Amino acid sequence: MEKEYRLYTLVDKLAPQVISDERKIYKGVSANIDFYSGFVYKMLNLPMELYTPIFAVGRIAGWSAHRIEELINMGEIIRPTYINIQEHKDYKKIEDR
Repeated sequence: MEKEYRLYTLVDKLAPQVISDERKIYKGVSANIDFYSGFVYKMLNLPMELYTPIFAVGRIAGWSAHRIEELINMGEIIRPTYINIQEHKDYKKIEDR
């Protein structure tokens, strides 16, 4: 399936430029893992009818949590701020660890 993989790789490389030109999006667009999922499912010889259910199963907990949060917070999804409580540590190069 190397030929098909090369096609995916080419689309992955060219799509950000095409999307940027056509939609005037300048912050960059990258393929996520789902771009390659169908290709992997095909390599595993999974029936095409299972592609969408497999996609959904992995996300249903998150979708449900968002909906519950939205109901509890009257339409708003809250994103907590990140506060680091750890003391600052100087970075050590890998070879010095």
